[in-house]
Amino acid sequence: MVGKIPASADYIILGGGIAGCVLASRLKEANSSLSIVLIEAGQDPTGHPLTTAPLACFAAHYSDLDYAYSTAPQEHLGGRQCYAAAAKALSGGSAINYGTWTRGSAADFDCWADQVGDSGWSYRGLLPYFKKTEQYTLSPRVDPEQHGTSGPINVVSVSSSDPMRKYPLREPIERAWLEIGVEKAWDANGGEPLGLTELAESWRDGKRQCASQAYNLSGVTVLCSTVVYRVIVEDLSGVKTATAVELVGGQTITASREIILSCGTYRTPQVLMLSGIGAKEDVTRHNIPLTVDCPEVGRNFHDHLAVCLWWKLRHPERGSALGTPEWKDLAYSKGLPSDWIAFSQVPVGIISRALNADGEDPDAHGLLKPERCHLETLVAYAPAGAQLADVAIPLDGTHVTTAVLGMTPTSRGTVVITSNDPQTPPKIDPNYYATEADREALRYGIRQALRLLQETQSGSSIIENEVPPAGYPTLNASSTDAEIDARVKRVGNTFYHAGGSASMGKVVDTQLRVYGVDRLRVVDASVIPLPIAAHYQAAVYAIAEKAADLILHSAK
Repeated sequence: MVGKIPASADYIILGGGIAGCVLASRLKEANSSLSIVLIEAGQDPTGHPLTTAPLACFAAHYSDLDYAYSTAPQEHLGGRQCYAAAAKALSGGSAINYGTWTRGSAADFDCWADQVGDSGWSYRGLLPYFKKTEQYTLSPRVDPEQHGTSGPINVVSVSSSDPMRKYPLREPIERAWLEIGVEKAWDANGGEPLGLTELAESWRDGKRQCASQAYNLSGVTVLCSTVVYRVIVEDLSGVKTATAVELVGGQTITASREIILSCGTYRTPQVLMLSGIGAKEDVTRHNIPLTVDCPEVGRNFHDHLAVCLWWKLRHPERGSALGTPEWKDLAYSKGLPSDWIAFSQVPVGIISRALNADGEDPDAHGLLKPERCHLETLVAYAPAGAQLADVAIPLDGTHVTTAVLGMTPTSRGTVVITSNDPQTPPKIDPNYYATEADREALRYGIRQALRLLQETQSGSSIIENEVPPAGYPTLNASSTDAEIDARVKRVGNTFYHAGGSASMGKVVDTQLRVYGVDRLRVVDASVIPLPIAAHYQAAVYAIAEKAADLILHSAK
């Protein structure tokens, strides 16, 4: 799949992640005469041992398929640097992610559309592209009008993936959620996810679906292990125009039609700045000639901060968690060791007071729309996240995890270059936990998770105690804000849903065209202007599917 470097092409796509693979495939499918070059800095992961079984995703962290960036010291997390995973492989996140498939609330996309003034980015506008991606396993309670059944990506619930995939804690955890008043959401991928729903995943019979394999790249020139230096922008008849790509090593490839950046939330702004497109001070301080002064490049960066709580099982001898000898049914390895995912809201009064404290007008804020989901909580039958948080929890079947995610953060960070060397990582500063709205949301979600397993009959019957990091007190629902904040500062980490660093309405228009440069677009999660209460792979597939239509339409 590694081609010879051509001198020119119709379209050059920088970045062979999910978006790049989808875009290259759909453009070629629509017009086989097009010459398309797809450039990826990482390797082709075909046959790689970490891209086969779903549970291999945990070993992919810090592997040769991961850039394994670190953030800048986080002011609101006690100065701690956090892990920032980023796939370094053809297929991008689909080669190493956890496979969770959630679209998010229709309200999120409708807020997006309102913000940019284009209904094409509303939930209804994106629905045809969500459906085009999916081969969704339908159940009697799922609305068939909301889902595709002939797309390249197989989407399946835990119980539909294998009749033998019945985790021992499935029913107790479900009962515990119902005990604390969380109602069932039967079709969480139908635009209304609020409530408790069965986990949906993007595995096909227990195997990973890499985007480069699920989408046909026949006829596309794919260059792996090839690093882009910059986009060359020339003045053509008074119009700044992207005309070529320069690679590390000096080789150039000319584009006769368009250049599309799909390098992801961290590297897309880096390539823009290396090309002289960005805030003047960010570009010129590294002796890069300014091409377009675009102050918003690398701004508006947002990410989902997750906090894991670890729990010791009351009866580990029953084989209820990953790592015990009894956990041997092969069906258990066909996805994440989990059954349920809960989407919930923070009460209006709490959010309103927090927004006021942040100097925001609650009445004008989209967070208060009744359909928005502020939190996501997963219960994993394994010590998930413990190693990444440097907490000593054994993988021996004795512990489970609740992961609480702040899904609609109002904190915003930056991604900026630190050098004119494209192989030097950018400075990644998510600015986690910077607002009272974010703090109140996670406090509420953590207390909800504590109630789930400590204050319900079902939860307390399976859990012995919450296991804090060394030197920290155990938590309960009555713990103070300060105690909860201290835990967040100690263990809070990304859940790998970075976006916004080349936001629509700030860096690109609603056609994904970079402001101030002709024939240059961005197609990846960096264009998402506000946080979506979802795991971003589903949205990125849909963005790329839509982008292909936009590009093909503009070429007519």
